[in-house]
Amino acid sequence: MQARRVRPHPLTALLLATALWVSVSPGLAASAKAAGHPPEREAYAAKVTRVFDGDTLWVKPLEGGRYRKLRIDGIDAPEICQRGGVASRDALAARVLNQVVAVGVRQRDDYGRGLAKLTHQGDDVAAWMVGQGHAWSYRWGRRPGPFKDEEAGARRARKGLFADGSVELPRDFRKRHGPCPMPLP
Repeated sequence: MQARRVRPHPLTALLLATALWVSVSPGLAASAKAAGHPPEREAYAAKVTRVFDGDTLWVKPLEGGRYRKLRIDGIDAPEICQRGGVASRDALAARVLNQVVAVGVRQRDDYGRGLAKLTHQGDDVAAWMVGQGHAWSYRWGRRPGPFKDEEAGARRARKGLFADGSVELPRDFRKRHGPCPMPLP
């Protein structure tokens, strides 16, 4: 009689990868600090439960606990009431809504959201959003941001937001119009 092969649950690999990530994070944090990148404070696997706009979403950690509001680190997506905002939100939702992602939170922003690196199926979600033309690489002063190459490629290919040369940076939109009105619950 031949032995039956038992297949692990699909989330087992993700949970093991997350456990490994957490276990080696002190070493990664030290190397990140040496490279000039801030270390991650939290690392966990979570299911994306809501996408608010192109760079803000809610997740539910797989290990339990409360829902968490996150802002994707390193990108700036159009405001939801700005031209391109709905398309940006929809692209992010199509990619990660109801999916399991690896989350690495390094700090909180001024609104209390965790600034997070998200990885889905091995891809950096921020790099994907910028590369598809759904967000800009977040700029600090005159520095082009962490996804300048992805943005340059999207601009050359005239993808998404960059198909129209008159697109306005979200920070300029916010200066002129203020924040978008909050939707009713």
